[in-house]
Amino acid sequence: MSTPTGFMEYQRELPADRDPIERIKDWEEFHKHLSDEQLRTQGARCMDCGTPYCHSGMELAGSTSGCPINNLIPEWNNLIYRGLWREALDRLHKTNNFPEFTGRICPAPCEGSCTVGLIGDAVTIKTIEQAIIDRGFDEGWVVPQPPKVRTGKRVAVVGSGPAGLACAAQLNKAGHLVTVYERADRIGGLLTYGIPTVKLDKKVVQRRVDLMAEEGINFVVNTEIGKDVSADELQGQFDAIVLCGGATKARPVDIEGHELEGVHMAMDYLNGTIKSYLDSNLEDGNYISAKDKNVIVIGGGDTGTDCVATALRHGCKSITQFGTHAKAPLVRDNINNPWPQFPNVYTLDYAHEEAKALFGEDPRAFSVLTKKFVGENGKLTELHTVQIERTVDPETGRRIYTEIEGSEQVWPADLVFIAVGFEGPENTLIDAFGLEQDRRTNVKAAYGKYTTNAEKIFAAGDMRRGQSLVVWAINEGREAAREVDKFLMGSSLLP
Repeated sequence: MSTPTGFMEYQRELPADRDPIERIKDWEEFHKHLSDEQLRTQGARCMDCGTPYCHSGMELAGSTSGCPINNLIPEWNNLIYRGLWREALDRLHKTNNFPEFTGRICPAPCEGSCTVGLIGDAVTIKTIEQAIIDRGFDEGWVVPQPPKVRTGKRVAVVGSGPAGLACAAQLNKAGHLVTVYERADRIGGLLTYGIPTVKLDKKVVQRRVDLMAEEGINFVVNTEIGKDVSADELQGQFDAIVLCGGATKARPVDIEGHELEGVHMAMDYLNGTIKSYLDSNLEDGNYISAKDKNVIVIGGGDTGTDCVATALRHGCKSITQFGTHAKAPLVRDNINNPWPQFPNVYTLDYAHEEAKALFGEDPRAFSVLTKKFVGENGKLTELHTVQIERTVDPETGRRIYTEIEGSEQVWPADLVFIAVGFEGPENTLIDAFGLEQDRRTNVKAAYGKYTTNAEKIFAAGDMRRGQSLVVWAINEGREAAREVDKFLMGSSLLP
């Protein structure tokens, strides 16, 4: 370890963010950076525990604990403390194909299970991770590494999100000829369309895609398998096919008045803005604008929060985000939410911080259930809600919502964005290949094996497991690549 008393000598330190009022005027990333000396100090807080839960990658109490891709966190923390940046980059890349993505957008379950968090504040793992990879690119250490030998085997990867890209990168390392198909006009899946540029600059995504192309991976855009290219045609051209199409079927909302003009699905809003920004810096006007509008976001997750940030940058008149969950406690409940579970505590995410700076308060309303939308002449004008109490049935584990009498409220609303999650994958690929589905409508393929009921067809990522974290997608993409390599070659040296 760096120093056995570092966690007692030094306090946790995070890089400052750009001023909220200033950053909502543009679409640039909002994080600043720590100095090398500050990073060295933060690395010194890592204890190199006998049992480092930070890279355990477990599911506990319905959430992720530890790193699903099993990053060798204590090792590269120690290397940063010693000033060995190049060696730290090598250790980071051993488990993570895309630390520049996870270092920016991962919720850092590794920090939630950090042993130092038992008695104080966790090590700033995510900050150090991003610093390592950004330094690697700045120094020119990250260069194309095409395989020295090709196997002659051809593999198609359908979907270019984190699972598809990780799978393609690993299969290419094994020497296979990989083609990635993407139905959108840009590679990246939700990394490109789904996550605002303020959290993940699309130049960062394109930089990695360009690197992968130089390593020999073929990318095909504007092509939907099952429509533009048939399943039979793809099966005839490739020795194996990996489906990484994501879980993009939005959960329907059957609320009175949902057909009114002004009620939109969150991803339509986010993706329209991202595409217009990338195409024309928003000058083409091909997006839903929240300028001078009273905006309400239904859904308390990351997608809803990204809608808040986007509406603020459009110049909305007001912004409110509804969640059916209760307000989290200020400190971890060690009885119901013990370490190493991910800590459920009240925090201000980046968009909430921005809204509070602009309007004076946290934009979130907790324990709220939307009852109906009301409009005039087909246009949304207001939204009706009621406060609820959420409990869990001890026998079934299902959530029970009880309305609180007399808590009805009417909210003025010009735009509503619905961000209540996804049901599972769309059916185009499933039907095209005749795939079996599990009870949640995901593609049926065992974790760790990834084989479907169709010959030489594999499935990984959200399409197999349902909506999840980017790090789980990378985990499954890497593991699926290993299984495909075994299928093609009889054995595999992939990790």
